[in-house]
Amino acid sequence: MKKLLMLSVALTLSASPTLAQDMTLNIYNWSDYIAEDTIEKFTAETGITVVYDVYDSNEVLEAKMLTGSSGYDVVVPTSDFLQRQIGAGVYQPLDKSQLPNLVNMDADLMAGAASFDPDNEHAVIYMWGTTGIGFNAGMVAERLGADYEVSSWDLVFDLETVAKLGDCGVSFLDAPSEMLPAAMNYLGLDPRSTNVADFEAGAALLETVRPHIRYFHSSQYINDLANGDTCVAVGWSGDVFQAQARAAEAENGVEIGYVIPSEGALQWFDMMAIPVDAPHPEAAHKFINFVMDAQITADITNYVWYANANAASMSLVDEEITSDPGIFPTDEAKERLWGATVYDARTDRVVTRLWTRVKSGQ
Repeated sequence: MKKLLMLSVALTLSASPTLAQDMTLNIYNWSDYIAEDTIEKFTAETGITVVYDVYDSNEVLEAKMLTGSSGYDVVVPTSDFLQRQIGAGVYQPLDKSQLPNLVNMDADLMAGAASFDPDNEHAVIYMWGTTGIGFNAGMVAERLGADYEVSSWDLVFDLETVAKLGDCGVSFLDAPSEMLPAAMNYLGLDPRSTNVADFEAGAALLETVRPHIRYFHSSQYINDLANGDTCVAVGWSGDVFQAQARAAEAENGVEIGYVIPSEGALQWFDMMAIPVDAPHPEAAHKFINFVMDAQITADITNYVWYANANAASMSLVDEEITSDPGIFPTDEAKERLWGATVYDARTDRVVTRLWTRVKSGQ
């Protein structure tokens, strides 16, 4: 489901320089997406030095993967991007004999991910979530009335409604493969459609509300919501809950909520995969297996507030998280979720062209 901060954290061991150099793992993951002590614990357990870099969009990751020779050992693409990249020969098959903790994973969720990667041959679920609406309850109530219930995409796609929120700041993800389908779904169209006319209709809706959108970004909204600098964001579930936690920690009086809109929303899986040219594939397998440990997965979920697919971890996850329908959707909400569509090159060009037009407002 993030702030573009090219952060590199090298955790080194008290070992000889040669040994430390040989035992290195290069990870490329979404920002704000791991517990504070996960890397430290991995290094303590395995003696492997970690270099940890971050990105905030699938497009950034894909550019590196398709160029090749990225130098990374573990990366975390979202499932639809994973499928396309598997087709391009980007990832190596997993050696499941090195992943005994696979037994901890939820069979149904892994089956869902297998629709993008048959037999889960190349990747394992890291975290999963939905793309919905984060909002500042106080600011929204001031503008729309105390009795207004945030439950629908109306909040951002109905012109009359979003116009009332423009002064307090509305943001959209800079993610065309998510924003266009959401708009299409709101119009009653199939969000998984690749029909050019459907994309055009979705883009037209976004252009209608564009004058009231402060910015398009995939991570800035976390801090902006937490600080009360914006009032509404189309964002990733865990990101919004992180904003909520930061606001609570700051005790700044900002109350952040998250909803899966009643019309439905995108469900996505972020997947741990190993590039075909990874310099340290054995260390990569060790890390993936380590993350699938029930306690480690629970620690990450408890820190980042994203749902995980580790069935063995659930008793270790805070009840506040497991009971929140915005993180772990109800069965009723699940029926309204859709999965991402993998676009071919032609469709990609259409989506890119329309998204450029939407963002530029021209």
